[in-house]
Amino acid sequence: MCGIAGFVCSGNRCGREILADMTDALAHRGPDDAGYTCISCGEFSIGLGHRRLSVLDLSSHGRQPMTHENVTMVYNGEIYNFLAIRKELESVGYRFRSTTDSEVILKAFHHWGLDSVHRFIGMFAIALYDHLKEKLYLLRDRAGVKPLFYYRKNGAFLFASELKSFHRHPGFSSELSPEGTVLYLRYGYIPAPYTIFRGACKLRPGHYLEYDLRSGGVEEHRYWDVVSFYNKPRLALTMDEAEEELEKILLSAFTYRMVADVPVGVFLSGGYDSTAVAALLQANHPGKLKTFTIGFREQGYDEAVHARKVAQHLGTDHTEHYCTVKDALEIIPNLAEIYDEPFSDISAIPTILVSRLARQQVTVALSGDGGDETFCGYRKHFKYTALVMLLRKMPSFSAPLVGILMDTMTPLARFAGITNISHKKRFIRKFIRKVIVEDLDTVLHEQIAPHFSDWDTANSMVRRQYDHHIFDTAYHSFSRLKKHNDAIARMLAVDYQTYMVDDILQKVDRATMSVSLEGREPLLDHRTIEFAARLPTEMKYRGGVSKYLLRRIVHKYAPKEIMDRPKMGFGVPLNAWLKNELSFLIEDHLSEKSVKKYGVLRSENVNELIDRFNMGQAQDLLVWNILMLQMWAARWM
Repeated sequence: MCGIAGFVCSGNRCGREILADMTDALAHRGPDDAGYTCISCGEFSIGLGHRRLSVLDLSSHGRQPMTHENVTMVYNGEIYNFLAIRKELESVGYRFRSTTDSEVILKAFHHWGLDSVHRFIGMFAIALYDHLKEKLYLLRDRAGVKPLFYYRKNGAFLFASELKSFHRHPGFSSELSPEGTVLYLRYGYIPAPYTIFRGACKLRPGHYLEYDLRSGGVEEHRYWDVVSFYNKPRLALTMDEAEEELEKILLSAFTYRMVADVPVGVFLSGGYDSTAVAALLQANHPGKLKTFTIGFREQGYDEAVHARKVAQHLGTDHTEHYCTVKDALEIIPNLAEIYDEPFSDISAIPTILVSRLARQQVTVALSGDGGDETFCGYRKHFKYTALVMLLRKMPSFSAPLVGILMDTMTPLARFAGITNISHKKRFIRKFIRKVIVEDLDTVLHEQIAPHFSDWDTANSMVRRQYDHHIFDTAYHSFSRLKKHNDAIARMLAVDYQTYMVDDILQKVDRATMSVSLEGREPLLDHRTIEFAARLPTEMKYRGGVSKYLLRRIVHKYAPKEIMDRPKMGFGVPLNAWLKNELSFLIEDHLSEKSVKKYGVLRSENVNELIDRFNMGQAQDLLVWNILMLQMWAARWM
């Protein structure tokens, strides 16, 4: 695992010193080695920089940038099937001086060109310059495990693993993107291709970018698309056949991700996803697998006790740590540095903690991310689905009739002792009207999107109004899904491209890399989703049971009685902390003076929100959302 950075600049404005500065901003991603190459091409200077975390071939033979004839490359990630690809290349005359996957990627591109990407099983962000074609290529893996940003403005083209590299280049302007700001306030993260800065973009998963230095043209191309697999006919398999095939795919994916020349461990929460990873690996591993978890003393947040039971049953070498307010206080001031774009997923705190815990013993850690989006694990996927589909069959003129019916039932509700009736009626009326009157895709978008705020609330915090339909994000890929995809399948396909990529994977990448730990995502092997996308929904959600097929596999290794429990998010007791030990953060960063200083938010609306929060009438997550934006502004603006 590494960090990459570089540029294409006209004239003599850019050189090795700037390249080294941009690259060394990512030293935490690669503390073991560094390399910088500047290439002249007519009026252009091309810079390719690399910071290395040594995982395969720890010798200097793995140093990047690497060049073979007309191709120079820097790369971040792991290609797990590199030995098989290497044998193919050796059979046609290629020779290798290292045992790295990097050299295999380089020579694969030399031999097959861009088509070589279809041979890769793994995670990657690649920058490759073809000296003959005078073209720079950027490529990102199918699921988006590895981040890759680019920036084009003022005659400079920049790329990097993290936005913080751009601040080291004189051609970068840290001008706030109003679109990125409102997207952040809506979702709690900024979905690709948008970022918080004007002119900066995220390269979308399953895409490559081609920059032609001769013409100046920049084009982005899709080479892989999860939607295409949901649009294929469903596989005609029995449950037993599907279970057998899925277990084979998972075991192959998990085993591949154990390949390393350094110690490897597993993040274990005790849920089905991480247990699947740990159980299949431990059953096929000669020694004790190292597992790690974070717990909380507060009731309702502690997963450690469940992880401990699973670890004891599987026989892993288990380590746990209980997160305290003191831990959080130590991490929170660093969040804006680690997440150099506004990011409000509160589970970043325990993720950073478990990464620090694991890094004391291993250099690589596997996690269970992607299981919810692949196998139907979130309540939002199925909670309202049956009701939505029922209401969708009602004519639009029936919406007011439902409201009249609710009014007639109000006295009965009061007699039954139901409280807060007016608020509940407003919510139900709004929900029913949306479902009956609006198109299904809009309803599903609202159902799966994070609920930090709705569009009205997000817009009220900034000074420019936006309609979510103007944003070209993967939330709009609902329209590309064929009709044979039911509501759950449609939500899974979109979640895989949105929340999973720009929240979950960004969170884990920055947390692990902040301590120079390589995070691997075995459930995001593309073969798994290509198979699971073609399975009927009833194999994923059956009889009120989520992740049905995955559960069948896990129960072979871990008994149902220690696995079945209510689903818990990787969260923290935020409300209690914000009103007590962390209340000073609100005073420091959300005061009228602080809000006006950066001019990102409307101070009067922030004041109103804080007043409502103090009275118990506003969500703690929304307060945290704007708090993280203000702390980010204090660091980067």
